[in-house]
Amino acid sequence: MTKPIEVYFWPTPNGHKITIALEEMGLPYEIKLVNIGKGEQFTPEFLAISPNNRMPAIIDHDGPGGAPISVFESGAILQYLGRKTGKFYPADERARLKVDEWLIWQVANLGPMAGQASHFINYAPKLVDDPALIEYGRARYVNELNRLCGVVERQLDGQDFIAGEYSIADIAAWPWLRGAHRLGQTYDGFPKMKAWIDRIYDRPAVMIAVKKGEALREQQQELSKDQVRDMAKNLFGQTASSVNAAKSNQS
Repeated sequence: MTKPIEVYFWPTPNGHKITIALEEMGLPYEIKLVNIGKGEQFTPEFLAISPNNRMPAIIDHDGPGGAPISVFESGAILQYLGRKTGKFYPADERARLKVDEWLIWQVANLGPMAGQASHFINYAPKLVDDPALIEYGRARYVNELNRLCGVVERQLDGQDFIAGEYSIADIAAWPWLRGAHRLGQTYDGFPKMKAWIDRIYDRPAVMIAVKKGEALREQQQELSKDQVRDMAKNLFGQTASSVNAAKSNQS
């Protein structure tokens, strides 16, 4: 029997993308926790499959030609799983291109901007003693996230899903937008997006994946300012030399 797909995971939106896709596609998988706050993304074993020292990543023991393959970057993983199963990633080139457009939109725009908004709302106040700097960053990224919510609202005019049919484009965007209310947004101005969020959450596979992630999240305690500062060393402000040093320490 083929081994389940190994998913190197932490309960963040990027991690949830992959577990949702695997649940939706009916693929057996095993979660391998990578505690990014503790720096586990710098271990030589993890860097071997994710050289950008970011999760998620997967190892599929039944890869192309039946040989194992590792894949990093959430967008690439979703495309790989879509091709592997033929699910939520259309074979028709025009339809696939539409999905690719919105998948790339998510990984290049929505994810980074929402991540920066989260940084200035949730982390910067515990890391920086300059209120003006924090407010500038918060306004910059909260406003940009608001613009992106407007993009989604317009795209959903007359259709239930971002690229027409439910696809990996929705799976990629949903974990970020379901939490937009915690990033300075209100759903009052985006009724189509809110209906889309609810529509996807009602899918059984999505509920299962989310509950698995929430169970892991509940195990995380509220962090003190000192703990946040320690964790930030592993999450922010990395350089090539600091990554190499962390890797050496993990060896």
